[in-house]
Amino acid sequence: MFTPGIAPHAAGSVLVATGDTRVICAASIEDNVPRWMKEQSVTGGWLTAEYSMLPYSTLTRKARDITRGKQDGRGVEIQRLIGRALRSVVDLGALGARTLCVDCDVLQADGGTRTASITGACVAVALACRSLVEKGDVVRSPLQQLVAAVSVGMVGGRPVLDLDYVEDKDAAVDFNLVLTADARFVEVQGAGEEATFSQDEFDALVALGKKGVAELVHCQRAQLEN
Repeated sequence: MFTPGIAPHAAGSVLVATGDTRVICAASIEDNVPRWMKEQSVTGGWLTAEYSMLPYSTLTRKARDITRGKQDGRGVEIQRLIGRALRSVVDLGALGARTLCVDCDVLQADGGTRTASITGACVAVALACRSLVEKGDVVRSPLQQLVAAVSVGMVGGRPVLDLDYVEDKDAAVDFNLVLTADARFVEVQGAGEEATFSQDEFDALVALGKKGVAELVHCQRAQLEN
């Protein structure tokens, strides 16, 4: 699922594969913080994320943002989600006056690119934080615990985990769940696709999603223990 060291110049990086979705996640460390933190006298560090789909990641070529002259709205929404997810488990005070820059680049998209990005980016951040500890730049890892994300949906009247493109297109209900390793929710995104859903269906999707995240956290830990 994870191939570490895919971007050797980053402080931490992995190629994450979930089904036929492939995302390169890299974490770089900058020894400065955003201007707004300095202007507002905010102590500690910061974590920011960027997300993009490479032109050849989809069935038909996706134009780069630079050719359109503006950033894709969907991409902006996803990178904000990735940032929120990671900041929920990073002690920015322990990071010091540094910025963790996380880049998620989709090589191949078959559904669940945002959830794969969060799951892979967490491993990349863990590796970057480990490098800070090993170099003696911080006393302890700023990463307090792992975080992962998964998609779930109602397809053909049954709950399905980790939707691929076809399943996502046909889903009556589509959810993205972001949870910490101790099963606390960071974010829940979901809606009926021209459909409604019952409390029982909602509960079934959440239960399935929590099971999926637990499996992903197990994979993250196994990779980080190597």
